[in-house]
Amino acid sequence: MDTEQNRAESTASTTTDDAQAMFNKHLATYRKIVGENLMFHREIYGLLRNQLSEEIPKPFKFLDIACGDAVASAAALKGSAIDHYYGIDLSPQSLDLARESLKDLPCSIDLRCCDFVEAMADWSDTVDVVWIGMSLHHLQPEGKVRLMKNVHDTLSRDGLFLIWEPTLLDGENRDEHFDRFSAYRGVWAALTDEEFATMEAHMRLADFPESADTWKKMGREAGFSQAEQIFLMPNRFGRVFQYRN
Repeated sequence: MDTEQNRAESTASTTTDDAQAMFNKHLATYRKIVGENLMFHREIYGLLRNQLSEEIPKPFKFLDIACGDAVASAAALKGSAIDHYYGIDLSPQSLDLARESLKDLPCSIDLRCCDFVEAMADWSDTVDVVWIGMSLHHLQPEGKVRLMKNVHDTLSRDGLFLIWEPTLLDGENRDEHFDRFSAYRGVWAALTDEEFATMEAHMRLADFPESADTWKKMGREAGFSQAEQIFLMPNRFGRVFQYRN
């Protein structure tokens, strides 16, 4: 019995180690992308900071959907009038990093390890700002609208919903979008061939971008009275949209 138990414990330990190694590998790639500003994180989170400063009643409650390590969000929120931070992510490792990233914010920190679709379906706390960056596009169209409706129902009367998502050009289809990204390999020289190939394969499998008109239409279908584009990435792969009740 001891031998069987030891074998089971060894297998569990190996599985955990493999998962951690995979997480570390993906995190290293992500941090290269951020560090080289390949996806324009500096501009996007600078815009988020400005929106919070100019558009939001103070103090405010902020919900960060699929927050990851929250490094960029923490920087955008620094010095703001934030009263409460909620973060949702499926990865416990990411939330451990987020806890460290957010420790200097002068507000309550509430991190929840769960699937964000399930979390938003059961969400009960009213918030003033909801932010989701590069995650909503993993859902199918009906799932996107449902998630946006759940966000709409959690926002305060003057609340703001902001999304940063991959966006098709006018007349572009999904495959053409990915082919356009593949042609950018030379621009992404900071990534190894393996890292770029892994990222591209993930995109072709799991990413479902929408056109700008569709992203705005989905917001209106979800109940928002206002839906507008407020930023276009210089490489035209993604955009930021904001929605109001």
